[in-house]
Amino acid sequence: MATIEPAGRTAFPSAPFTVDDLLKLPDDGNRYELFSGSLLVSPAPTVLHQIAITYGLLLLKHAAPPQMEVLTTVNLKATNQDVYIPDLVVVPKKRSRATGLMFSPQDVLLAVEVGSPSTKMRDKVLKAEAYGDAGISVYWRIEPEEGPTLWVYELKDECYDTPVRYKAGTLASFTWPFPVSFDPAELLGD
Repeated sequence: MATIEPAGRTAFPSAPFTVDDLLKLPDDGNRYELFSGSLLVSPAPTVLHQIAITYGLLLLKHAAPPQMEVLTTVNLKATNQDVYIPDLVVVPKKRSRATGLMFSPQDVLLAVEVGSPSTKMRDKVLKAEAYGDAGISVYWRIEPEEGPTLWVYELKDECYDTPVRYKAGTLASFTWPFPVSFDPAELLGD
């Protein structure tokens, strides 16, 4: 149980952490995620990170059919010891209206992470493996510092195939979860 110590610091429960432990943590502006019971803490995103999330949201929202919902920073519970917070997701609208605090991987048609210097390896390795293990069919990783570059992972059997890279100045076209085409430069408003 999270408690405030006399010095003003939070005492965390011991690992492995569970969803119940996660829900007891303070609402302090940090993002708390669980990976196999390990607690990962991230500060609020940088401005460039937020720009990429905003333009990605707008781009997907304009292309989405009425039965799809594009959302930011949702809770995604894969197991009792695995809870992620993707930067963007696409889910069926009926699931978005029926879901309370946490989505299940079966609800997520597309998960998107925007990289930053502090999360690049986590997004490239941990999140790609975690989302693949959870059965999320498509994962996009946006790297603003790379021009920007969009990396697309598609589920093949039980893991993601080698990601396809789309650099700024090229056209990225997709049919899943709905038809959408764009230049990755648009993800930074360019």
